[in-house]
This record gives sequence, C-alpha cells and structure tokens, in this order.
Amino acid sequence: MCGMKAVILAAGEGKRMQPLTFEIPKPLMRTRGKTLLEHTFDVLPPEIDEVVLVVGYLGQKIVDFCGDNFRGKKITYVWQDKKLGTGHALKLCEPHLRGTGKFLVMFSDDLFDKESIADMITRDVAVHVAEHKEPWRFGVVSLNGDGSVHSIIEKPDTPPTNLVLTGVKVLSDKIFDYEPDLHPITGEYYDVTMLQKMIQAGHKIIPVKARFWFPIATPEDLEEAEKNE
Repeated sequence: MCGMKAVILAAGEGKRMQPLTFEIPKPLMRTRGKTLLEHTFDVLPPEIDEVVLVVGYLGQKIVDFCGDNFRGKKITYVWQDKKLGTGHALKLCEPHLRGTGKFLVMFSDDLFDKESIADMITRDVAVHVAEHKEPWRFGVVSLNGDGSVHSIIEKPDTPPTNLVLTGVKVLSDKIFDYEPDLHPITGEYYDVTMLQKMIQAGHKIIPVKARFWFPIATPEDLEEAEKNE
C-alpha cells in the first residue's frame, strides 16, 4: 500500500485551553518536547505521503509552522473559516479525497500510539476506540455480536456503553455519499452521522482498540501528559 492520504483536523479554537490559545492555536501547544501537531505527524504510518490539513482559528500560524512539506509529508491546506464541526470539515476536503479510495482521519491535538494506527490502515473502514470513564464527552460506540460497529452516538446524555471514538478513522471515499446531520444543540455537523448512515446502508465498520490514547483538552491535560511520558 502506498500513496495514501491523511486528513488532520486542526481548525478548532481550543476554548478549554484558554488563555493559552488566545495567541497560539491548540495544535501548536507543546508537551513532551514538541507540539501536539508534531506528535500527530510522528504516529502517521509511512504509507501516508500527503496530509490534507484543515485549519481555521489562527490557521496562518500552522501554515507558517508546517509549510508545504512537513515531517516528509506533502501538505495541502483546507480552510474551515466557520466552526461547523467535523462533518463540515470533511466535506470541505472532498475535492482532495474523491477517487482516492480510503484515507486516514485524525485530530491534531491528542496523543496516540503508532501500532494501532498502523493496524487501522490495513482495514477498509475502521474507527479507533477506547474505553473512557466519561463517555458522554465523545462519540459512543455500540458493537454487533460479530464485533463490528452497530451504532455511534455523538455526545449522548445517557451513553449505552463506555466505548468511545478517539477521533481516528479510516474511511472510504464512499463516506461522501452521505450528508452529515446538524446537531440540534451544538449547531455543528458531525462526521459521526455520516458514519451512522454508512452502517445503515450496509457498510461494515471495524473497531480497532487504541493501545494508548491521551486526550488533551485543558492546560492540566498538557501537564499530565508531561508527567506520564
């Protein structure tokens, strides 16, 4: 396998990281001696040769930091100027991904292990999952008897399980056949609703367990990541 693309979502404001993010975008926050964005690039499998980097808030700082080629990967920038969610961000990337088969999707601000990401890109369509004590903060996953994904619910009030999406996915470009739905509370479009429609149309989605996942939302999380190196 070669010539695979990855989408890295780096457009958010990082509100829970304020005041640190007033002048520096969250992906350029540092822990363990490098930026969160560098940590993300460092777990990309070697098969990934191009990254579609979605930027928005303070995005020019990310462009200046990465340039046209970063960590050996060609960079294509997509601007998401309005905070309309992951589904909206993915749709903006469609012109760069249609006809390419499958691609990897990652957030730019959590810490992951390389091994489970490498395992994911061997699958046709897959989601990266982990158990979490506060599942309502994430997309919550229920499984079928054969271990494939039965359903995904974004930030439910009463989570059916404690298995959650980490945000890493391997998607087929068929994902663009399904429109994301508007979340009635947040006013954002989530890619999870596109995945749910894929499942309902008969596509099988495989969950891959994270060996390591450290979500970073607050300044305290950054400090904790430093301690747990």
